[in-house]
Amino acid sequence: MGNAVLELDGVSKRYGDFLAVDRVSFSAPKGQIVGLLGPNGAGKTSTLRMILGISPPSEGRISIFGKQPGRAVQSRIGYLPEERGLYKRMTAFDTIVYFAKLKGLWGRRARRRANELLAELGLSHVKDRRIEALSKGMAQKIQLATAIAHEPELVILDEPFSGLDPINQNELEAAIRRLAASGKTILFSTHTMSHAERLCDRFVILVKGAKAFDGTLAEARAVVPRTVKLESQSDLSFLESLIGVTKVVPPHPGTPHWEIFLSVGTDPQSVLAACFEHGVKLTRFDTSAPPLHEIFVFLAGGNVEGLEP
Repeated sequence: MGNAVLELDGVSKRYGDFLAVDRVSFSAPKGQIVGLLGPNGAGKTSTLRMILGISPPSEGRISIFGKQPGRAVQSRIGYLPEERGLYKRMTAFDTIVYFAKLKGLWGRRARRRANELLAELGLSHVKDRRIEALSKGMAQKIQLATAIAHEPELVILDEPFSGLDPINQNELEAAIRRLAASGKTILFSTHTMSHAERLCDRFVILVKGAKAFDGTLAEARAVVPRTVKLESQSDLSFLESLIGVTKVVPPHPGTPHWEIFLSVGTDPQSVLAACFEHGVKLTRFDTSAPPLHEIFVFLAGGNVEGLEP
């Protein structure tokens, strides 16, 4: 991809006889938010470690701004690790200034950047408060500020929403969107599908170390079977004989509607047309696109340990 900030080409990682990442290829275009999704043990962390230059790939090639991972590109990357670590007795302001200096910003520039980030994240009122006195959500935002203090072009976030309440999750999502809108490229790892569905321009789904999908939400929805939900006083079992219908599940105590399972590529409107032809009166016809969680379960073949909707 011509405008790709990050590219992986046939990347594998072995730890002895264990293959953690199996020939994974994907790219992250400039200014896009790319989700690296997968259940526990899918290979997400190993992939991030290779991108960051912490661990070399066993096979394949990684390119960041046209160069190999390492010192040549380190200053252009911001990283928020899953395991958080801030100096609890430092103030919020001093913490950001300290990390800004570590990344090459000095004097007034580091202090100005700290004030900018505190204002942007709605934390100016706690700038002189120690980290140990902040709520978990506030501390998480300070951690994000330390990762982007040097204005990196590629921002890598590992499980950024872990442990946050819904309000702080929404505020962190807004901060990530602002980063992408300013031209930054975002790669974030998560096992929570709702965040990825709201945020990402495209997804890379890993299952047992291998890439199961790479594309947009619309493209993902096009490769999974659709389900139509119908409510009617009539018997709809005749739909089993309709071309493109793979299964018909009648109403039961947990599901008060008929579920019509379609093969990939079958138009749900064909089900509606068949009902009209049989003179069936419907009180519900729901062809809502499947959520990302449902798509993931299908693509992962049920391997969803640790996955959250």
